[in-house]
Amino acid sequence: MFNRNSIIILALALIAGLGLVAGNKVFNRPAPEHAGATASITWYASPRELPEYNLAQSDGTRLVPGELRGHWTLVFLGFTTCPDICPTTLMELAGAQQQWRALPDSVRPRLLLVSVDPERDTPARLGEYAHAFHADTLAATGELPALEKFATSLGFVFRKAEGDSFATNPDDYSVDHSAGLAVLDPQGRLAGLIRPPFTAATIAADLTELTKKTAP
Repeated sequence: MFNRNSIIILALALIAGLGLVAGNKVFNRPAPEHAGATASITWYASPRELPEYNLAQSDGTRLVPGELRGHWTLVFLGFTTCPDICPTTLMELAGAQQQWRALPDSVRPRLLLVSVDPERDTPARLGEYAHAFHADTLAATGELPALEKFATSLGFVFRKAEGDSFATNPDDYSVDHSAGLAVLDPQGRLAGLIRPPFTAATIAADLTELTKKTAP
């Protein structure tokens, strides 16, 4: 359950998100090479390089910039004890993953789940959770400063929301977080945003078309 401060934070995030979208409509135009292909993505005027990052993946390897090159990638913030938004989103995206499974593995779009609850989500636990929805999903987490830097670079926010009994039960908390999908291009740059509600068929069609256009 969200407390008053959580509601305020979410309201501010919503206002900021609406401002970003409005700004995109006024100042930005869809990237010419992608514009005709997609219905679900709001494109930035030009792709944005991400600052250096280093997170722990569920398979024991490190997630660094080079790992996200060569594929279109959707990045979603979440956590394993999320009661509603995370499982609903991951289930919908699993439908998209099923629809683009015929694409070659070397260029197939990727979904990356980044946990913003490092206190409870070990990489292994996060991987089990993510793979319960779809085996191809990448999963990563890290120390709080690294997660904050990575989320901010995507234009996302998250915040620990303490429950009523947090003082006596340290596990009584949730995590408020942005619910959009960051779209990274095959160079690993932030290229666009997909806002909820999500539709598997539309996202799958968009990412499939983009992959076909940019595949070597």
